[in-house]
Amino acid sequence: MAKVIGIMGESGSGKTTSMRNLDPTTTLYIDCDKKGLSWRGWKEQYNIEKFNYIKTDDTEVILKTLNQINKGKAKVKDGTELDLHHIKTVIVDTINGIMIADEMRRCKEKGYDKWQDLAKAVYDIIDISLTLRDDLTIIFIAHSQTERDESGNVFTRIKTNGKKLEKVSLESKMTTVLHAVVKDGQYIFETKANNSTCKTPMGAFELDEIENDIKIVLEALKEF
Repeated sequence: MAKVIGIMGESGSGKTTSMRNLDPTTTLYIDCDKKGLSWRGWKEQYNIEKFNYIKTDDTEVILKTLNQINKGKAKVKDGTELDLHHIKTVIVDTINGIMIADEMRRCKEKGYDKWQDLAKAVYDIIDISLTLRDDLTIIFIAHSQTERDESGNVFTRIKTNGKKLEKVSLESKMTTVLHAVVKDGQYIFETKANNSTCKTPMGAFELDEIENDIKIVLEALKEF
């Protein structure tokens, strides 16, 4: 099965920038926020012409794309069939972009059904990722939400829309969840739970805090 990794953090914590050192020739970037990437020169690395960059927040398009990557082939508009076996990493940035877009498209609808549909759509994208070919890594980038209880204790988790997704706990479907934070002006990943849902496989990382670079993370997770 594919590796499924979550990267959560507040806006500006370096979530997208942490993808800067991935090899664009083996990476597909699904930009659900449609805002582009956050480092100089990204447009030369990732673009439609290279078939490694897609702007969409449509769950059906994302599911179709994941299935095409899994099969290793896809047809473009002119009927040409692309070989996609070279794709090893897929980034979905952000799952919150998917949730917000779905909510806005259905904002005039009333009732519980739309929240059920939203929960299922997001769940399906993450769930199907776990069934994809073994040489794939799917990275879900997400905004974080920090809550404080009456005693003053704080806890950080992936931010979701609707109570149904809160009950699902998206992190439970992921083998690794890193928390992107800024400390003393440095952009880092937390690798172990620190009042959060952050988690990594036992023995993968010696340090609780590492450099904000997904390439380092993937190297450490090769044997897991």
